[in-house]
Amino acid sequence: MLQEKFDLAVVGAGIVGLAHALAAARLGKRVVVIDRDAQANGASVRNFGFVTVTGQARGRTWNLARRSRDVWAEIAPQAGIAIEQRGLTMVARRPESHALLAAFLRTEMGEGCRLLSTAEARTHVPGAAQDAPAGALFSPHDLRVDSPTAIPRLAAWLEAAFGVTFLRDTAVREVTTGRVTTSRGRIDCEAVVVCPGDDLSTLYPDQIAAHAVQRCRLQMLRLADPGFRLPSAVMSDLGLVRYLGYADLPEAAAVRARLQAEQAEHLAHGVHLIVVQGLDGSLVVGDSHHYAQTPDPFAMEAVDALILDEYARVLGPPPAVLQRWTGTYASSAVHSFIETPEPGVRLVIVTSGTGASTSFGLAEEVIGELYGVQKDFAA
Repeated sequence: MLQEKFDLAVVGAGIVGLAHALAAARLGKRVVVIDRDAQANGASVRNFGFVTVTGQARGRTWNLARRSRDVWAEIAPQAGIAIEQRGLTMVARRPESHALLAAFLRTEMGEGCRLLSTAEARTHVPGAAQDAPAGALFSPHDLRVDSPTAIPRLAAWLEAAFGVTFLRDTAVREVTTGRVTTSRGRIDCEAVVVCPGDDLSTLYPDQIAAHAVQRCRLQMLRLADPGFRLPSAVMSDLGLVRYLGYADLPEAAAVRARLQAEQAEHLAHGVHLIVVQGLDGSLVVGDSHHYAQTPDPFAMEAVDALILDEYARVLGPPPAVLQRWTGTYASSAVHSFIETPEPGVRLVIVTSGTGASTSFGLAEEVIGELYGVQKDFAA
């Protein structure tokens, strides 16, 4: 057993857990973070590092994303995390998509965004296929960090700046009010936040099962430097029917019908396009979505080909593939859920693949409620 007693124990050192550690540490709480792996290895380091505001579901999720973006922008320089890109360019390859983006611009979510003409889009996005864009939406609201370096640096900063204790390579066997039992002994604490990611069976499996949670497996690629610098992250029409900020608007029906007629295979594999660029020039490109309780670990070359096909339609011939990998995250019909399985214990899972984009705001809600410092990001 550790000799000191903590105010808060956080189970899970992914971005959701780290966000809760930050929110509690900022209130002056003594925090310990426990994780089963020796270093960050899960969904938090296998994604784009794209802190997406534009296109998040209207209302609470969009508000959580805006707050989380602000926290990233504030703490990144303090933690030595580079913000590698800012903004989003949503390329419209079809007139129906352009109409949907125009409708989005008329909502409160479009504030600060602007539509680009076809000519402007081709100038704005180097390498854009000359016969494809029907214009684009540019948003200044998003930012991108490099996940494999950002997550470890965030943890190191929490330790150095706030005295957060990290117990790595440590399995949590049981959580109850005031106590966490681990493979290294017992930890006494006043409160616990359990952030298990896509581990759906170790802690509180019945509460998790009640939300019909599955795992989503995605395929990702890193491409060589294309020889040009993207001004922002880039997305395309396929994203318009996945991101609810667009997809819930009435104008999305025409886009969905057109895509179903022309790119049904892409939709069947949950393929949409996100392209982000690192400081070294390389591109992180993805992704696909396949759902199961336990997805198989085998990436499909045909799915990578679909991702690269959409890249080619938007940005021209893709450069060489340098890396391929898969990731998984917890998925359900809602953005996230918060449960209180026992007094002083909160179970928090982001079930929408938006951990990097919304966790800081979500954590401020949870920690605020736990300690009586209320924050509410509802619409």
